[in-house]
Amino acid sequence: MVENDVLPEGAIASRIFLVRGRQVMLSHDLADLYGVPTKRLNEQVKRNIERFPVDFMFQLTAEEWADLRSQNATSSSWGGRRTTPFAFSEPGVLMLSGVLNSERAIAVSIRIMRVFVRLQRLLQNDLELKLRVERLEGRQDRSDDALGEIFEVVRRMMDPPVPERRRIGYRREELVTDASLER
Repeated sequence: MVENDVLPEGAIASRIFLVRGRQVMLSHDLADLYGVPTKRLNEQVKRNIERFPVDFMFQLTAEEWADLRSQNATSSSWGGRRTTPFAFSEPGVLMLSGVLNSERAIAVSIRIMRVFVRLQRLLQNDLELKLRVERLEGRQDRSDDALGEIFEVVRRMMDPPVPERRRIGYRREELVTDASLER
């Protein structure tokens, strides 16, 4: 099967972006992976537009496209592009394999789906780890307060305050005042 001849997962993952809160791939990157010109990929999508609802595919705004270009340090001309690229979510990428209908498209789609799943698992693990840390920090704050109180009590027990003792006899100040009275 062609699947193993396809780009490594790292090369696919580097082409997945977060736009509008979704993981997406851009039309020109997908065309490159599928081995077809971007123009042909877009033609097939437009011929089968009913297969691509807005949660499967959307066109980037000029601002979103400018942000992605600046993040990835790509040229502003990018081959004379006149329109912003399409962004395909995970189900949109899957739908593309049916529209393009070639052995390579199927193999690439399978590979891309596996990368999407791995990225989602990583994000989920990161979220779970973050939540665990936040919970532990909350417990730590409470534990720190309780431990601080315990240590304070132990310190007081180990070093009890020494009561001020009254001295026996005269204080020096009293002596001076008494001596001055006798003269």
